[in-house]
Amino acid sequence: MADVLVTRQFRPSTEAVLASLAVAACYYAAGRLGLLGRLVVEGVVVTPIWPPTGVAVAALLLLGARVWPGIALGCFLVIASLTTPGLTTVITVVSNTAAPLCAFLLLRRVGFRLDMARLRDGLSLVFLGGFGAMLISSTAGVGLHVATGSLEKSEFWPVWLAWWAGDTMGVLLVAPLLLAFAGAGGRFRTRRWKEAVCLGLAALVLVPSAVHSPMSLLFLVFPLLIWAALRFQLAGSMLCALFASVLTTFEATAGQGAFLHLSDVEIMVKLQAFNGSAALTALLLSSVITEQRATRRSVRRACQELAEVLEHLAAGEPSPKPPAAGHPPNPTGSRAASPGGRRDP
Repeated sequence: MADVLVTRQFRPSTEAVLASLAVAACYYAAGRLGLLGRLVVEGVVVTPIWPPTGVAVAALLLLGARVWPGIALGCFLVIASLTTPGLTTVITVVSNTAAPLCAFLLLRRVGFRLDMARLRDGLSLVFLGGFGAMLISSTAGVGLHVATGSLEKSEFWPVWLAWWAGDTMGVLLVAPLLLAFAGAGGRFRTRRWKEAVCLGLAALVLVPSAVHSPMSLLFLVFPLLIWAALRFQLAGSMLCALFASVLTTFEATAGQGAFLHLSDVEIMVKLQAFNGSAALTALLLSSVITEQRATRRSVRRACQELAEVLEHLAAGEPSPKPPAAGHPPNPTGSRAASPGGRRDP
């Protein structure tokens, strides 16, 4: 009996350790992928899309605050793969862990739902999880460069804006997609596989053409995002938005296509304007469509219940009602009271 009690006591801690290690591995892998699309702004290397922030926020929402050590460990491993860890590494790890934790606490405070079936959920993720919480990591990271003398004070705001936008894009593009594929965003209907194939082929043709064209045809991506949001909601729209943003980011780092003959700052501004517009369009539109469909289902269900009640009334039968609290249902069925207050035998 004692062995069983000990096993039950250590099982939660073991699960938390394993979950944290899995989060650390995912964070590190996402960080290495994010570093493939690096840009240099005022001599500082920044990433237009930093996927680890999205991985961290999604992990906290799905697994709880207990996995925060995995976020810290993953952040440390990413920094250690780039440079020798030092005293400044501690500040960076703390800020990059505090930002997703702050996003998680704010979202939980406002009643955020993992299925993102309401517009308020999409707005909460954008303004609280993305725009608001990522101020912590960007301010601490750029402030650390200024404090150590590796960055001039006059260069603070351009680098800060690029850092903040990269962390925010990670939340807006990666976190909703992970929530959708984790099962929180609904199930894919197999009867739509033909339309899904057509959407995928259209994305494979249209997105590269718009990105590689030097005539700034990036706006052609938005009808595709609208189609994906209308028909496949969160999973489809965010997958298309991430695909378009990744291709655009690689084109921007190469200085080709729509980013030809632009300065580093102009490339960053144009890229983040497109990534932000694509993420907001896909996220908010899919939330609106999902909320409207849920409302339509509720109205249809209420109409069906009302029709059943009317059928019973037309047939002269009492409408089915749930038994009152504290009164068990009558197994013989209810009977109409006869005049005089007595019931028929």
